[in-house]
Amino acid sequence: MIEKLLAGVTVAVCISLLVRLCLGAPRRQRFDAVVRRAAATVWYWRSRRRAAVRAAEEAISRARADVQRDGNVYKPKSFRDRGKPH
Repeated sequence: MIEKLLAGVTVAVCISLLVRLCLGAPRRQRFDAVVRRAAATVWYWRSRRRAAVRAAEEAISRARADVQRDGNVYKPKSFRDRGKPH
């Protein structure tokens, strides 16, 4: 499975490099810009996903840490002993 995937990626890279060699200078610049933009977009969404996963893991760990539970109700320490509201 992995071998077929690597072979397919290698073939795709080789074909794209061959197409790039056959293009003239202006079209090659446009082709390079499109590839750069696509790579930047993939990198952006990958980093956004990583940040979202990290934020979710942090929120889950904060929610699990030292909280008294009464059924579905969470009672953190910050809500205890607040005194009178007014």
